Amino acid sequence: MPSGIASLSWMMKIAQIAPLMESVPPKTYGGTERVVSYLTEALIDLGHDVTLFASGDSRTQARLVPVVERSLRQHPGHPDWVMWHTVMLDQAFSSAAEFDVMHFHVDYLHYPLVRQCATPCLTTLHGRLDLPDLVPLHRHFREQPLVSISQSQRKPLADSRWIATVPHGLPEHLYRFHPRPDDYFAFIGRISPEKRVDRAIEIAIATGTRLRIAAKVDRADRAYFERHIEGLLDHPLVEFVGEIAQDAKDEFIGQARALLFPIDWPEPFGLVLIEALACGTPVVAYRCGAVPEILQDGVTGFVVNDQPQAIDAARRIDAIDRRACRQAFESRFTSRRMAQRYLAVYEALSAALPRLSDTDTTSQLPI
Repeated sequence: MPSGIASLSWMMKIAQIAPLMESVPPKTYGGTERVVSYLTEALIDLGHDVTLFASGDSRTQARLVPVVERSLRQHPGHPDWVMWHTVMLDQAFSSAAEFDVMHFHVDYLHYPLVRQCATPCLTTLHGRLDLPDLVPLHRHFREQPLVSISQSQRKPLADSRWIATVPHGLPEHLYRFHPRPDDYFAFIGRISPEKRVDRAIEIAIATGTRLRIAAKVDRADRAYFERHIEGLLDHPLVEFVGEIAQDAKDEFIGQARALLFPIDWPEPFGLVLIEALACGTPVVAYRCGAVPEILQDGVTGFVVNDQPQAIDAARRIDAIDRRACRQAFESRFTSRRMAQRYLAVYEALSAALPRLSDTDTTSQLPI
């Protein structure tokens, strides 16, 4: 069997187990489910047999196992997410013998069941890992093969069994290259303390540039929004668009002079960063988490440490060649490349997992 990132010469039977909070892909916001969708479709395009465990309103070429009728986040019945994920995991492990590999995207709920499963299993952790309780949890389940989405993400759990880092990818033609932008900056994501839309507003006002904000406000962040952000939206340079659907993102991001990403947390990846690169839109981003791994300072945008640097970078953003941004996306962040990297992980895991010692927490598979 070949190694590296080339597609395999044999067909694998792969289970993808997605969160049920959003459909796959999501209709609006939802990073993990979107990545699972792109990976699933790219694996199928490469000739592999994929089964997707997800909500019933998902759309896929794969064989769909519809665990619940519709995704949970906006379900009118407010169903118990733990219960439905428990049902999904039971369904997935009941059919484990059908698969060459099972790939989980649901944090850690499945860890006890993996210990009883003969089929190779791996977990991609999509979220922040600097939470205190995750350390003893992963010490207890130290044999679990894990994939990080950036090198930065894995630092809080450095002693866990990281077998690879696989950056996210997007379908190559999902976003168009936009060579001539309009005169505005874009912010897209959530209104939350760690995303710092207030910084984006300050940057826009300081540079006299219109800012368009496409963002959702989760119930947990409603008080923060009303107390700290809502009043800032009255400025004449600020336009609050609200949450937008996937088909609106190409124009929204692509026509911006720059994407502002002034975060204040250890970002595990930042999917919107590569969405911007795919459009040819440069980024002004704070040096947090995975940002320096994704952006090349001075080539695809500017990586900054504080507001004065961010404001200066925003003023100089037209010096960035938008073609270089698109080229960086095409060479590093397509979904095909992501799928090829995961196939190499699947192959190496299948070959090496039986030989990995239960006490070896540093084994890196040869991919």
